[in-house]
Amino acid sequence: MDKNLTTSDLHRRNILNNRFALLEIEKEVAFPGIPFEATIKYTKKQIADFYDIDVRTIERYIDQHEEELLANGYEVLKGKRLKVFKKVYSEIVTNRDDSNPINGDVTDIDVGDISRAPSLGVFDFRTFLNIGMLLTESNRAKQLRSLILDMVIDTINAKIGGVTKYINQREEEFLPSAIREFNYRENFTRALDECIVDNKWKYAQFTDAVYKSIFNENAKEYKQILKLKATDSPRETMYSEVLDLIAAYENGFADDLKTKYEELGHKLTIPQATLLFGEFELKGRSILKPLLEKARTLMASRDMAFRDALHEKLNKYVTHLNETEFDKFLGKHSISLEERLKDNIDVFKRLKNR
Repeated sequence: MDKNLTTSDLHRRNILNNRFALLEIEKEVAFPGIPFEATIKYTKKQIADFYDIDVRTIERYIDQHEEELLANGYEVLKGKRLKVFKKVYSEIVTNRDDSNPINGDVTDIDVGDISRAPSLGVFDFRTFLNIGMLLTESNRAKQLRSLILDMVIDTINAKIGGVTKYINQREEEFLPSAIREFNYRENFTRALDECIVDNKWKYAQFTDAVYKSIFNENAKEYKQILKLKATDSPRETMYSEVLDLIAAYENGFADDLKTKYEELGHKLTIPQATLLFGEFELKGRSILKPLLEKARTLMASRDMAFRDALHEKLNKYVTHLNETEFDKFLGKHSISLEERLKDNIDVFKRLKNR
């Protein structure tokens, strides 16, 4: 998927909120700055020199994208904080010696004369990258954007062992949701057996009806978007929130089928069952709307960020992921399904037998 960082706020946010990728990019770029308040800061002149552009160009981008840059770490130092920053800067410049550097991290930078500045705009590494994603005038920024995109993909692959297809299974809630959905699925298929006339297509037909109601795609479309094999199970790739909603649909429709079967005294035809599902869907629309919107947003947004997959029918639900979302699937609590089974086998046995 083509990701134009200069025009896409969504893709910029997904990268800047991925702290795991940022750490690796920072190691690779190794752009020296001024140590200040337990982090590294950069002045406008440093940023301009790195990207080989004029300081006025940086100032123009700050004016045009001030809200975005402020949200990602750009700030203007004044008063006591500026005084401390000037002191750190002065010590670095005074002690700089290319033949015997006192601070190897800053020997090759030129921060300009800031001694008389009443205020000073400074960037951290995140905003340094943010500027690089926006700049269209700099060849070096273009090269950096290419590096960033490659490293984001590499970082995700390294964290999950190279298979994004099952990144959903690394979340703590996946397995409990999968087990619950499996149990409700059995109730659903039993109701299809007992309440609808024999038809070899009814299982696929009503499964697709559930899928289309929740995320606007049937099983075939879903597989194509995620590039799944014919033998792959779609549900094994679905996020816990989607599985919970599928379970709710299956359980609710199964109950409606049983009630209608008892009312009629005979099995429903496929058209009758289809009409009943439409009534069930309409009845639950207002009740389930918040959960539907949540599931669609998470599914579309996570698949865009983690699987580089676009659900076109959910395009309006796509948004950026926050840091918590990245931590959920890439952080310390994110482990493979096999590891989670080993650690919690007794708990999951109890869940399965409910």
